[in-house]
Amino acid sequence: MIIAFGATSVDGPAYTDVVDLARHAPAWLDDTVSAYSTYGLALFAVLMAVGWWHARRRGAAASVAALAVPFAVVAAFGVDAALKLLVREDRPCRSLRVTTLEACPAPGDWSFPSNHAAVAAAAAVALLFVSRRLGAVAGLSAVAMALSRVWVGAHYPHDVLAGIVVGAVAALLFMSALRGRLEAAALRLSATRLRPLLVTS
Repeated sequence: MIIAFGATSVDGPAYTDVVDLARHAPAWLDDTVSAYSTYGLALFAVLMAVGWWHARRRGAAASVAALAVPFAVVAAFGVDAALKLLVREDRPCRSLRVTTLEACPAPGDWSFPSNHAAVAAAAAVALLFVSRRLGAVAGLSAVAMALSRVWVGAHYPHDVLAGIVVGAVAALLFMSALRGRLEAAALRLSATRLRPLLVTS
């Protein structure tokens, strides 16, 4: 087990600057960012569903790739969660005297890396294998998610940066490993009751 050390010395001042800025921002902006920080991951689920729906028109192999996106995200989340347990970095709201938009998580809800950032980045990278347009939308949304997690006070900047890297790399490795097996998987699945999930007719 690794215990994080000196997290506040890495980018604590940058974190407090952002939190202070949020505290003095207009209420409508804080409310919008807070809502996105809390519920924004649902957007990535919608993008995955859209990617799968359009992939069915391009053939079974494309549909298999689209259906693999949630699994890539789950894999990235698993890696991120394992790192959290290894590093065990306290939330910045517990290490620093700050007033945050989001209630400070309970002790033991570790900060590094950010789960939200990892999930969002994994979805963005995996969606690039399905649609560049959807991947680009998800990429911008992932950056917004990472920024929102610092804005509401849930994470240090280095937490969300690490989450983005973890999620992106995990999804890239997962989808790259799958790419060479798409046709074979499509052929097998097309011969089962799952065929309607893969093609439109």
